[in-house]
Amino acid sequence: MECRTGCAACCIAISISSPIPGMPEGKPAGMRCIQLTDDNRCGIFGQASRPAVCSGLQAEEAMCGSNNQEAFYILTQLERQTAPGLR
Repeated sequence: MECRTGCAACCIAISISSPIPGMPEGKPAGMRCIQLTDDNRCGIFGQASRPAVCSGLQAEEAMCGSNNQEAFYILTQLERQTAPGLR
């Protein structure tokens, strides 16, 4: 599956604990990554400074659903289910 251009659900809905250029502490779930452009593309795509967690993430229907709204819902639910302290 290919990423849907401009979706950015994985760059907003989930938390990223590793440093991101401009966000040295990472980012909490629900916060827009500082590296997202106005059209929701990764401003550091393909660069060495992109976090490994981001470059290793591969789009698949189980997390992306069939549209952007589903992607945000699925990823928000996964984030809640895997948040520390909820087990």
